[in-house]
Amino acid sequence: MTETTSTSNTEPGEEFPPDNDGNKSWWLIGIVVVVVAFIAVLIISAGIRNWFALHTGVLKGGPDLYYNFWSGIGSDIGEVTLISAVGIGVYTGVRKVNCHSKRCWRIGHHPLEGTPYILCRHHHPGVPNGGATHEHILSEHRKHKLAQAAEQRTRTSS
Repeated sequence: MTETTSTSNTEPGEEFPPDNDGNKSWWLIGIVVVVVAFIAVLIISAGIRNWFALHTGVLKGGPDLYYNFWSGIGSDIGEVTLISAVGIGVYTGVRKVNCHSKRCWRIGHHPLEGTPYILCRHHHPGVPNGGATHEHILSEHRKHKLAQAAEQRTRTSS
């Protein structure tokens, strides 16, 4: 005999998409290894250390030891700081208005009722586009609809 199990959609379970951080930790480890290897090569090799010091401007300075550094590569520190701050500000602004679906950069105009999500027309289940495939967002929407139906039943029965 075969057992058949029926799953009922009346009570949604706690369904969340799997936690996938991608490989962020491997990228971080890789960057740290490259930086440590670069510093180790600079410390060990006198020739490379001399070349690095010459081209960053800390060797054979002008009026003082670090004059060439601050006149050369060191003067870019302020520019890099400014560009980074503007880039982070733009990213924060874009992130505030874009679709809440993971890795979607479209602008979100459609709030999903019962949830704090604002979605683009591609990911919103109520907007005809044929593309809402994100289980977590749909389960939240399903929970809201079931809660509305239960509330409606309690109003009509009282």
